[in-house]
Amino acid sequence: MRVPVEWLREYVAVPGDARGLQIAADLVSVGLEEEGLHTGGVTGPLVVGRVLSRDPEPQKNGKTINWCTVDVGDANGTGDPQGIVCGAHNFEPGDLVVVILPGGVLTTPQGPLEVSARKTYGHVSAGMICSERELGIGDDHDGILVLSRRFAGDDELLTRLTPGTDAIPLLGLDRETVEVNVTPDRGYCFSVRGVAREYGHATGATFTDPVAALDAQAPEPTDGGFPVELRDDAPIRGRDGCDRYVARVVRGIDVSAPTPAWMAARLTKAGMRPISLPVDVTNYVMLGLGQPLHAFDVATLDAPIVVRRAREGERLTTLDGADRALDTGDLLITDRGGDRPVAIAGVMGGAQTEVASGTTDVLIEAAHFEPVSIARSARRHKLPSEASRRFERGVDTALATAAAQLAVDLLVEHGGGVADPEVTDVGTPAAPVPVSMPIGFPSRIVGVDYADTEVVTVLEAIGCAVTRDADVLTVVPPTWRPDLTTAADLVEEVARIHGYDAIPSLLPTPPGGSGLTHGQRTRRLVADVLAGLGLSEVWSAPFVGADRYAALGLDVDAEEARSVRLANPLSDEQPLMRTRLLATMVDALRRNVARGTRDVALFEVGLVVDASGERQPAPTEDVGVRPSDETLAAIRAAVPAQPRHVGLLMAGDRDRAGWWGPGRAADVTDVLEVARALAEALGVAVRTVADTVAPFHPGRCARVELADGTVVGHVGELHPKVVAALGLPTRTVGGELDLDVLSRAAEATVQARTLTTFPMAQSDVALVVDDAVTAESVEAALRDGAGPSLESVSLFDVYHGDQLPPGRKSLAYRLTFRAADRTLTTDEVSGLRDSAVAAAASRTGAVQR
Repeated sequence: MRVPVEWLREYVAVPGDARGLQIAADLVSVGLEEEGLHTGGVTGPLVVGRVLSRDPEPQKNGKTINWCTVDVGDANGTGDPQGIVCGAHNFEPGDLVVVILPGGVLTTPQGPLEVSARKTYGHVSAGMICSERELGIGDDHDGILVLSRRFAGDDELLTRLTPGTDAIPLLGLDRETVEVNVTPDRGYCFSVRGVAREYGHATGATFTDPVAALDAQAPEPTDGGFPVELRDDAPIRGRDGCDRYVARVVRGIDVSAPTPAWMAARLTKAGMRPISLPVDVTNYVMLGLGQPLHAFDVATLDAPIVVRRAREGERLTTLDGADRALDTGDLLITDRGGDRPVAIAGVMGGAQTEVASGTTDVLIEAAHFEPVSIARSARRHKLPSEASRRFERGVDTALATAAAQLAVDLLVEHGGGVADPEVTDVGTPAAPVPVSMPIGFPSRIVGVDYADTEVVTVLEAIGCAVTRDADVLTVVPPTWRPDLTTAADLVEEVARIHGYDAIPSLLPTPPGGSGLTHGQRTRRLVADVLAGLGLSEVWSAPFVGADRYAALGLDVDAEEARSVRLANPLSDEQPLMRTRLLATMVDALRRNVARGTRDVALFEVGLVVDASGERQPAPTEDVGVRPSDETLAAIRAAVPAQPRHVGLLMAGDRDRAGWWGPGRAADVTDVLEVARALAEALGVAVRTVADTVAPFHPGRCARVELADGTVVGHVGELHPKVVAALGLPTRTVGGELDLDVLSRAAEATVQARTLTTFPMAQSDVALVVDDAVTAESVEAALRDGAGPSLESVSLFDVYHGDQLPPGRKSLAYRLTFRAADRTLTTDEVSGLRDSAVAAAASRTGAVQR
């Protein structure tokens, strides 16, 4: 919101010497963030000039320029007329114009432009005769700003204008405009009135509300005004789309009458382009008071006006010339008893009833619309307007009468119209809901000891009506503050007006017994372990296309069936939510390799979406209404499962080359090591079993599972076809584990083992088994057969050779035994070893070499 300082002074007693920078700082203290500080953007010399001569000179390019002499008084240092080349033709000798002399600077979209004397079209042009756009005070670029026309009617001013007069204060180019950022809960600050009120809170300056005088001046509603009916058959959250509609008619207006220069200047400084008197008046009232208005041509309206919801199939051509299909949720202004739409309420009017050059009678609409309805229509039709920005944040419900009166007064004064004595005022807005609050609640929440009287004073200062019963306050918010609905909202106001700088900066003391959840601790531990193993964490966007499933060698139809398809994807090529992390992690690997990182080890902890099984659509509720417990349960049931996975990818060397020798390329054993390290860190027992699943090489893939057979995930080397399809380095390895499964398994109590001081005993065995028998199964059999005295078992040799029959291999294991209460004898160790070998023979067909 841009607020011209001189306009602000009409509503609040801003000190005469206060500059825009200080005003902005004062507004920041009450929560209105400064966005910018604007001035006219012109530095002198900028002076009034009188055109002495204008000689048209046709050019070879078909263009006609004017060689002018202009009297600029003593501003040029000599008093001689100034020779200037000008391409505009809307002025004559004798006209007063604005001239920027050499050395002056104009602000343009491309940056500052310093004006200098230069030769052009065969003349030396010593300056420039300016248009409104060049000065930043209007939108007219093709015509020169003629002061006698701009200040028409102000004969006293025109008689005081002499050549050489400084034009910067004359045009208000020295006046400052403060721009503030208005948060969604402070809609009343989308007006000079609202910002002036906040400035009064910040500085103690006297605020004079113009609404009180306008309300006193406005006539009482009558029965003979333009007929209006409110018929909302589909209220939102139980609230009618329009709960008040004020209509005033002004007849005999000269719509071609110029907008007063002071009004046009204020609109321009506030960021709005002057258009015509009726439009400018409605915009001026909106910016000043915060109440959006709309002007209809009475001659194009057929009574009565009906405010209703759109019907199926209705269309409307809006003021921007677009033919729009209306939605049944749109609130409309209609005439002919509701048969013809003439405006989308609170958003934009229709072309059929707009004020045009032939308009003489104007109907001013000042209404109050339900915020949610207006916000939905503005977004539905992609029509963000100044009116909708205010309505969707909440407009003062008591403002319509005053706003309509101000608009009528301005049209009568500057348009020569006559106001009808009849006034239409239908509907009754809901009264503000009282809020109860313990008087000590602000002190307890903010941590500042506010006196009881101070709390009451602050709430009354912002417009609340406050009554006290013992230690409980009953607070009725003002009509312009629809955001004050809870005690917490009132606490914020007390803290804001008292001063945020008075709140001490203290770290809160956490309550005992709180902390990270088991899942959070698990995720942090996993990330720490993987980082410690040399992997780098990445994040990849969770969106994929079906082509990625095909590149990974997956069953595309099956993956699509359990994927969630986005209704409005960021990219049409990636409309699906990923079902596995590797589907998106490969992009991070490929990007790193493409940028010269040859040896890469990555991990990602993230969510995947699994929409397997039958799904029911989620029910919906209106915004602002808490759904019932049954609805919430149905919504949760409709949400697909989103397990948390951890993904791994490695390419290049796992052990780097150096002076110590050659490197070693990452292989399946590295991802197996990482999977085992994660399980060990979490205290979870896992086993690995050979498996064949996409996207892994069928002979280099392992399934990781818990002791009870629950699958945790898979690790292995990516299939060569997958590597080729995705452009990854050869022999890339990776894996994906279900972190939720590991986390649940880690919740079980880990039994600590007592350390023993008795010596260990080792025994090596070599077992011959079929090639199809896995080392994992042999190790499991040895553990079960050896019993509790077996401390560890490790595979240290695998042999294939001439000494073994074809299809057989030798696995050599080192068994470590230790008893908790004694030193094991040689015979005991031999017996335990024999039991382990017997178990392996029984379960895997192993034969001791």
